[in-house]
Amino acid sequence: MGSYIFRRFLLFFPTLFGVMVVNFLIIQAAPGGPVEQTIAQIQGHAVDATSRVGGDQSENLSSSQSRGGDRGSSSTNSKYRGAQGLDPQLIEDLERMYGFDKPAHERFLKMVWSYLRFDFGESFYRDQTVVDMVLDKMPVSISLGLWTTVLVYLISIPLGVAKAVRDGSKLDVWTSGVIVIGNAVPGFMFAILLIVLFAGGSYFDWFPLRGLTSSEWESMGVFHKVIDYFWHLALPIASMVIGGFAGLTLLTKNSFLDEINKQYVMTARAKGLEERKVLYGHVFRNAMLIVIAGFPSAFVNILFTGSLLTEIIFSLDGIGLLGYEATVNRDYPVMFATLYFFTLLGLIMQLVSDMTYMLVDPRIDFESRDV
Repeated sequence: MGSYIFRRFLLFFPTLFGVMVVNFLIIQAAPGGPVEQTIAQIQGHAVDATSRVGGDQSENLSSSQSRGGDRGSSSTNSKYRGAQGLDPQLIEDLERMYGFDKPAHERFLKMVWSYLRFDFGESFYRDQTVVDMVLDKMPVSISLGLWTTVLVYLISIPLGVAKAVRDGSKLDVWTSGVIVIGNAVPGFMFAILLIVLFAGGSYFDWFPLRGLTSSEWESMGVFHKVIDYFWHLALPIASMVIGGFAGLTLLTKNSFLDEINKQYVMTARAKGLEERKVLYGHVFRNAMLIVIAGFPSAFVNILFTGSLLTEIIFSLDGIGLLGYEATVNRDYPVMFATLYFFTLLGLIMQLVSDMTYMLVDPRIDFESRDV
């Protein structure tokens, strides 16, 4: 197992490098970079735009704007949209401020070297390092991802087993209707419905609509902190669970049905074993292999892809919202760092999934297989 883990670990580096190359090229081709964003602000809000530059450079940019006139006319062929009429020196200062005064390949190699040392730099638009920003948003995203994943598994596995054992019964038919609705309606629609019903929308005002904790959380006792924490998470997690349990329930049912129809189950029944021992002593371990081993990957998917709209709807400041805002604002350090972090964590959790397969079923041996 040790050599398999080592080989998988070596694959992390080319995978990360490939993901970074592809996304770097896409970003370079996309219009509306940070320089163009600042140019747009200068055209409408010169003071706010140049205030981020700071110090003497800010004064130089302001004076460059005031000199506009004749020199500004020479920038009509600028590669940046909306730069017409601005002093070329101002454009050069902006490029230097955001690091775009160097060729693309130099910027990429510098980024790779920094990321190998886990140096993600600072945000273009916030006076804060990227690492501090991610760590600050982590509690919200981990709370949503962890509790949603746990509840989805606690609901889906028993329900899927019950549907498989009672295949074709009224329970199977009625729960299938619920599953169809859960598959058809997006999670954010359930979130809006829960807000309308229980968060002061039109009916009841039972749950808060903003944040992970109350404003007086620091002064609460331990018990009240726990209650307040889950009180704020109740509606967001409920909306994500309703929208996420359907697929896993069907996977559990189909996996169980597939195992029930195999020869070893028929043999066990022919030997006179009780149905309960057949189902939970033989079938369960084999049927749950793919379900349980997929827990790490499911957690990553819910953590980074399933919570974005939920964070926006319930005003939860998490990693999903951070990545979305960075993309809209072209905050490249935050964009690339969160992508790097997500990819690395996804690779690690995929390796954990493989190890979980072996823990669930020791008959699986990755050592004898190619990576």
